[in-house]
Amino acid sequence: MTTLWTESTNDSNDTALADEAVSPAPTAHKSEHEAAVRAAREVHKLEKRLCRQVGQAIIDFNMIEEGDRVMVCVSGGKDSFGLLDILIKLQQRAPIHFDIVAVNLDQKQPGFPDHILPEYLSKLGIEFHIETQDTYSIVKKVVPEGKTMCSLCSRLRRGILYRVADELKITKIALGHHRDDMLHTFFLNMFFAGKLKGMPPKLVSDDGGHIVIRPLANVAEKDLIAWAEHRQFPIIPCSLCGSQENLQRQEIKRMMHQWERQWPGRTETMFTALQNVVPSHLMDRKRHDFHNIQVTGVADANGDKVFDEEDLPLATLPGIGLVTTKN
Repeated sequence: MTTLWTESTNDSNDTALADEAVSPAPTAHKSEHEAAVRAAREVHKLEKRLCRQVGQAIIDFNMIEEGDRVMVCVSGGKDSFGLLDILIKLQQRAPIHFDIVAVNLDQKQPGFPDHILPEYLSKLGIEFHIETQDTYSIVKKVVPEGKTMCSLCSRLRRGILYRVADELKITKIALGHHRDDMLHTFFLNMFFAGKLKGMPPKLVSDDGGHIVIRPLANVAEKDLIAWAEHRQFPIIPCSLCGSQENLQRQEIKRMMHQWERQWPGRTETMFTALQNVVPSHLMDRKRHDFHNIQVTGVADANGDKVFDEEDLPLATLPGIGLVTTKN
């Protein structure tokens, strides 16, 4: 049953259908047709990858259950559009029944095109709700000129969405954070807050009343960019309020982009590390009882080698060269 989340039910016909979709007109040039076929196949592979990764996250973290009403928070950006699009596809073949309710919060930012999302969501034929609250005016009154408004805006938005979730009898709140967001948050906390803390795929909200899920946890941002271009989502810019994105987060993004350019595959390795935590080899006394450690007299292959260097699986660390020296 769980494979229905991660594999298409008509995989055997997928390639043929992709080829048929770009069958050439009689006068079409052969090279143009071949290019179109290749492009269609790449899009098809991208769609399968996105559905598989989202489906796997749902399975691994038990994100969506029978009878859930899932509120998908749609901001108008590529990530939330992508999340909604993929969840609708998975809903059609999921082994359980769940409902999707798309919710947008119109914060009355100057220039916000408030017609775009209602028109788009109406065409999808799904349940949706547009909540209008003038948080923009509140934030402008409170935050000094020149300071970022993101923090206060986020707190106000969160409280409103929790209330809306209660009113709509929502059981899960789905956010569009992806794999790169989760890594960025991890490094932000480590470098600037002194914590080994990331962005979890599933959690209980700070008010204790809601379960928040991030079905895009396994998805790379570059794939969401490519999918948004293919699907031609009506993207709404996030800079309407004039506020700048957190400068520290921008710096983390630049750092990770540079790492990925220098050592392709580094991002994937770091993301894997978030899923392989060894508390006994860190220094948090609340997570591991260092105080009462005693010798056991029993050999343990996973025990600390003390003086030995860690044996790293070099094959899974692409881009890291080996330097040998002579003593």
